[in-house]
Amino acid sequence: MAELNAPPTLDEPIPRAETLRAELPHDGLFRVLTLDGGGAKGFYTLGVLKEIEGLLGCPLYKRFNLIFGTSTGSIIGALLALGCEVDQIHDLYKKYVPPIMQIKEAAAKSAALRRLGDAVFKDRKFDAVKTAIGIVATRWVIERPMIFKGSVAQAHGRVGTFVPGFGCTISDAVQASCSAYPFFERKVVVTAKGDHIELVDGGYCANNPTLYAIADALVPLQIARGNMRVVSIGVGAYPEPQPRFFSKMWFARYFQSVQLLQKTLEINTQSMDQLRDILFKDVPTIRISDAYTQPEMATDLFGARLNEAEYFETARS
Repeated sequence: MAELNAPPTLDEPIPRAETLRAELPHDGLFRVLTLDGGGAKGFYTLGVLKEIEGLLGCPLYKRFNLIFGTSTGSIIGALLALGCEVDQIHDLYKKYVPPIMQIKEAAAKSAALRRLGDAVFKDRKFDAVKTAIGIVATRWVIERPMIFKGSVAQAHGRVGTFVPGFGCTISDAVQASCSAYPFFERKVVVTAKGDHIELVDGGYCANNPTLYAIADALVPLQIARGNMRVVSIGVGAYPEPQPRFFSKMWFARYFQSVQLLQKTLEINTQSMDQLRDILFKDVPTIRISDAYTQPEMATDLFGARLNEAEYFETARS
């Protein structure tokens, strides 16, 4: 397993070529980027973003006026909004995210996520972002979304008391958005008002956050529908990994629970996209989330490819 205690910070970025220098003209369009949840399948998201970045020739925060992310999409979206290039995010993601997702015990998984988030984002808050952002989490007790935003211009109400990100750090918001209970522990954040709020994965309310992003653009930001362009990126659709047998009942139950979580998030994703298509047909939107049917591509949101050898390795741990 990769070392999780000392990942690079944004103050000490992973070395990369500074090649993205294009300055694109302002054309009056308002561009929205939304990134689905999906655990370790966020590698698909990064592959799509790399192609978009290559076409534009500039960091994505310079072209997208609003970036919304849920769960694994919140990790990527937050880093984009802070000015990171896709290669830099990919290097971090490849080294640290799959090992976290493959930890079996919830407390250990959450602790590893906290160490990574705090090391990468440090104490940055939402006034540090370079473009408008939304990070989606779910309030456990009252069963409603809690969306961390960087600008009072995105507030739908209570403008006079708005605090970027409710006063929380970006790290805390991302951890909350990624806390897929019961595989992670619930995340408690402390707001600027001193409230302690228990949060779980944003995918339980909007695994595909496109509707929330369009609502921000239309209502508080008052963007005309004809001036909006939306790029919505999923995590791809893959065959379910199918272990051929189970020698331990606990592992069978674990695998079934993973399947149930993944199915729940996928139903949420598809329903949100259908609503988007019904309600906002006049908002030009590109939805990118390819399907792969080859059995050798089988994987789940925890990055599992459960052939017999991997099963026995897991069962021993």
